[in-house]
Amino acid sequence: MTATGARPTNPPAHEVLDWGRQLVTPALRTAVDTLPEDMRHIAGYHFGWWDEHGRSTQASGGKALRATLVFLTAEAVGGSAPSALPAAAAVELVHNFSLLHDDVIDHDATRRHRPTAWSVFGTSAAILAGDALVSLASDVLAESTHPAGLRGIRMLNSAIQVLIEGQITDIAFEQRTDVDLHECQRMAQAKTGTLLGAACELGVLFGGGTSGQAQHLRTYGENLGLAFQHVDDLLGIWGDPEVTGKPAYSDLHGRKKTLPIVAALKSRTPAGNELAARYQRDEPLAQAELIEVAELVDTAGGRVWSQGQADQLLAEAQRHLHAARLVARTTELEALAHLVTRRDH
Repeated sequence: MTATGARPTNPPAHEVLDWGRQLVTPALRTAVDTLPEDMRHIAGYHFGWWDEHGRSTQASGGKALRATLVFLTAEAVGGSAPSALPAAAAVELVHNFSLLHDDVIDHDATRRHRPTAWSVFGTSAAILAGDALVSLASDVLAESTHPAGLRGIRMLNSAIQVLIEGQITDIAFEQRTDVDLHECQRMAQAKTGTLLGAACELGVLFGGGTSGQAQHLRTYGENLGLAFQHVDDLLGIWGDPEVTGKPAYSDLHGRKKTLPIVAALKSRTPAGNELAARYQRDEPLAQAELIEVAELVDTAGGRVWSQGQADQLLAEAQRHLHAARLVARTTELEALAHLVTRRDH
């Protein structure tokens, strides 16, 4: 699947993502090249374009899921992917701003099988690089000649505010022992679902779709985003480090209040009670203890619950997808939805 040529009929989801990544990457490089040299250097390292010394490399730059959703939804309502390129690039810049900050907040030392930006360049530099990317996103939309550019800025900035609110709530959970499942789901929706929903709505906006299509596809994206977070939280406990690029049991090591963990803590089962006791201890969880804690989450039902929630959200996303009465790309959007709920990284 090429960025500009004909696309095969019913391509696999990974080919759809490859197409979206190939299409958005030149625009991202052009945008990042406008940054001051120090910020450009850190951003390019984070995107996987070069190493810490500025030498070209082939490191992974991520899935480009959000950019691909912009392209597909623009085409789905009768527009073209190239016309939606500014929106796709802006969404990817915002997403990577959030990743740079998340890695600092969570003290994650690896991402995409290499050291995180903050662990290479320092905490302050990584935070500032993230700030540069989120500012750059508005510039990309402002410089667009598309008539929807100004509305796109407002739409994306609104999503950013909700995303930040979700991040702040997530941080607050670390200091609390009384997090309930509903507020955990609301936090995950804000932190992850909102930006995927905005990506789909921006695609409709830049593709010239109707307000009804925008509403349905935004809801499709929001459901997809929450499903994505459920699976991400499962991978944060049981993901294979060789595949995910993150340490084993990373969320447990930080005693994070993720969706399957909160479900287990609130299960009122013996395993859930034991998990709560270990989470409330002052001393950190020992490395050898993490396997036992993961088993407690599983035994208390957290793993099954989160996967079941992802499946339900997938079904709801598909319902809105078909209700949008699209003219194209339904198959590809369905394929991406299935990939999100069955991915291993």
